[in-house]
Amino acid sequence: MSTDLQNRRIRLASRPHGEPVPSDFLHDTAPVSSPGPGEALLRTLHISLDPYVRGRMSDAKSYAAPMEVGDVIVGGTVSEVVESADDSLAPGDVVLGYGGWQEYSVEEVAGLRRLDPAAAPVTTALGVLGMPGFTAYAGLTAIGKVQPGETLAVAAAAGPVGSAVAQIARLRGARTIAIAGGERKVALLEELGVDVALDHRAPDLPGRLAAAAPDGIDVYFENVGGAVWDAVLPLLNEFARVPVCGLAANYNATSLPEGPDRSGALMGQVLAKSLTLRGFIQREFAPTMFEDFQREMGAWVTAGEVRYREDVTVGLDRAPEAFVGMLRGDNLGKALITLS
Repeated sequence: MSTDLQNRRIRLASRPHGEPVPSDFLHDTAPVSSPGPGEALLRTLHISLDPYVRGRMSDAKSYAAPMEVGDVIVGGTVSEVVESADDSLAPGDVVLGYGGWQEYSVEEVAGLRRLDPAAAPVTTALGVLGMPGFTAYAGLTAIGKVQPGETLAVAAAAGPVGSAVAQIARLRGARTIAIAGGERKVALLEELGVDVALDHRAPDLPGRLAAAAPDGIDVYFENVGGAVWDAVLPLLNEFARVPVCGLAANYNATSLPEGPDRSGALMGQVLAKSLTLRGFIQREFAPTMFEDFQREMGAWVTAGEVRYREDVTVGLDRAPEAFVGMLRGDNLGKALITLS
């Protein structure tokens, strides 16, 4: 059945130096393979675009192995089962997997999760009810430990992680300061009900942030680094917690930032204020927290207490430009590719 199908795909042609360019991506086609025992052939419906993929295009050592030149670009996917060699899935089932930037994939059934389109739009499995939403939930719960009456600040707050952080913190009784880039993102954050929305591109972010947090900041959810971190650090209260989820300001960097080494000043603040800075990858919390996340976040989304936005680009061929745009911060909400 599957041998007559051709698979359109996008592969890593070369490792980017700085911001990815079109020549770093190779568009091609290949025959589709039949699934073996325990596998299923899937047709991709939606592809998640996520900042971590930029790191995996590099050969620098990190928490996940880099892609090799020639590999299909990695990414979470929502797909329809075309053919299954496992009785637990049938053609027509919709599943969450990791097929990457291609029209078809063959994946191990054990690594797939069946989705119920009647329970929630299936794209939410790539966003608010998936990895980004769980990243927000786990980092805020296990590391941020936000309490009623505290002040929380979050960077990249109009993205899928940051917007979930702000809304969960509000539901847990915290005062929320959401930081994002551009007027339309600030407008979205105000719609989501944050206490203060700040545009980091406007002048004097440190002054505006200090005015917004007269009693300091108890939890800072770090997604960006750079100038936003510089504005936040002096405002952190004693015993403040900083879940470090991402450093978007550095993803396309090709060298260390100019200027003096400020690591000594940072460590002085960590010591003097008894700060907790804790980097994390969401998978470490999945075994103990994912079921709680599904229950709580599912209820919040159903009740409209947590809202989400999706930024959808149609067409596999447009994935590279949409990905680069996401790294620049062009997207409003969760960046997705929907295959036409």
